Amino acid sequence: MNLKTHIILPILAILFGLNLSIAQENNASNHYLDSLKKELKVKWPNNRTVNLVFHGHSVPTGYTTRGVVDRTDSYPYRTLKKVNDFYPYSVVNTITTSIGGEQAEQGAKRFKEDVLIYKPDVLFIDYALNDRSIGLERAKKAWSQMIEEALEYGTKVILLTPTPDLKEDILSADAELAKHSEQIRALAKTYNVGLVDSYAIFKKLAETETLQGYMSQNNHINQKGHQFVADAISEYFITTSKD
Repeated sequence: MNLKTHIILPILAILFGLNLSIAQENNASNHYLDSLKKELKVKWPNNRTVNLVFHGHSVPTGYTTRGVVDRTDSYPYRTLKKVNDFYPYSVVNTITTSIGGEQAEQGAKRFKEDVLIYKPDVLFIDYALNDRSIGLERAKKAWSQMIEEALEYGTKVILLTPTPDLKEDILSADAELAKHSEQIRALAKTYNVGLVDSYAIFKKLAETETLQGYMSQNNHINQKGHQFVADAISEYFITTSKD
């Protein structure tokens, strides 16, 4: 085993464990989607289409850099691949209602018309990168509105803390994204919904290496970055032998 392998393997092991622990930290991710996991195992002709809806800004939309969009390598579609591989009899749609440049207030205004119309079984919300432009209080109100409307509809909700912006120091507790991440974690607890703590994943990574290798530009993750988020999301869907 060469030096490079000695370095890479421990990092991968740490990140795998981190993805698992962060996804499980809030509301027992192993069981939050139990009823849906049962449905995903049902074979034709008794199965049904399951809709995963991703609402947010440019990152779940798949923007990379200079306006280039890579849809199939974004985390919503990488999540679809992992879910489909684990549940080979399932019929799952990944639907993105995200819009590049949008913040949570804008997303909340069109929520019923553009999101609930797709009858989401699971809704993922990812707006914090752009919510810095409206501040914590306005962002909290918008997120709360969307969460409440989704829960009233009967949808399972999973909130995502932001992926990095290299213009901020992710290791600083005073960073704006750190503050929005704390608010999102609190919302997940308040509403007893799921949480994928992307910010914590990348913060842990930044303790040992630069994040440049996981970014397409300062505020957009690349394919490797999207895979980290998809891996964390997939922990909600993976059924263990104890389930």
